[in-house]
Amino acid sequence: MNAATIVRDDQRSGTDFVGDLRIEWTAACNVGRVRETNEDAALALPGVYLLADGMGGHDSGELASEAALLTLAQAQAVDGLAGTQSALNALLVQAQQRIGAIETESDRRAGTTATGVVLVTEDGQPHWLVLNIGDSRTYRYQNGTLNQLTTDHSQVQEFIEAGFLTPEQARTDPRRNVITRALGAGMVDPVADFRATPAYAGDVLLICSDGLTGELPDEEIADILAEAESSEQAAQRLVDAALALGAHDNVTVIVLTAHESTETLPIPAVADTAGDVEASADGSDV
Repeated sequence: MNAATIVRDDQRSGTDFVGDLRIEWTAACNVGRVRETNEDAALALPGVYLLADGMGGHDSGELASEAALLTLAQAQAVDGLAGTQSALNALLVQAQQRIGAIETESDRRAGTTATGVVLVTEDGQPHWLVLNIGDSRTYRYQNGTLNQLTTDHSQVQEFIEAGFLTPEQARTDPRRNVITRALGAGMVDPVADFRATPAYAGDVLLICSDGLTGELPDEEIADILAEAESSEQAAQRLVDAALALGAHDNVTVIVLTAHESTETLPIPAVADTAGDVEASADGSDV
């Protein structure tokens, strides 16, 4: 896949050798059973795996998600975690500008979520650098446990944190589609969350749109990842499970499996981090 290729209404798989890891990946994007158009899209490049879930009606969401991923596909290695975040934030600003120029046929402004990972290294140790803006999610399945690495930027997430809703109630709450951060959508500036966590052989990462998590609880997602024999099988089973439950929204997943590799390719350096690190949108650690 080249840098300008977007996965939409398709399923693609590949293997990337990045540093000391071999990454097997599959990106699957399905329109679902209700929506007429597919506003989701995925992008996979060696060490860079991202998806976007567009919004805006008609073809505006499709254009927004494509603009976001084509812009973020220009990401290049820079020095340190702060430098990497700064470069990504600059690309997010560019994406915001491109999306803001999209004309819509209604009062709804074009916009999109964006989430995923960049594989970087610190003192010879690979790390996942997680990016998120909106309510698409990035998970890690490690040692039999599924952990969500991102926090949804949504109204129902705020209600969960305030104790007014449980996560299970939020999955079906009528306000679940109201997001509080996005690229475009009339928002002034893009404000993304970043997180860095060590990457190990055996890690399985799931990057997904809310079309998956709106249908499947985390427990079922974990079971599918545990039982799948490959990233390709996991991605297909996740999409099939969402379709079996009605797939009321577009469904997109990227499944990554990390293995040890004997090949060595250069990857970006990450500044000193001790375990997981939360970082602010301006690149400073918090």
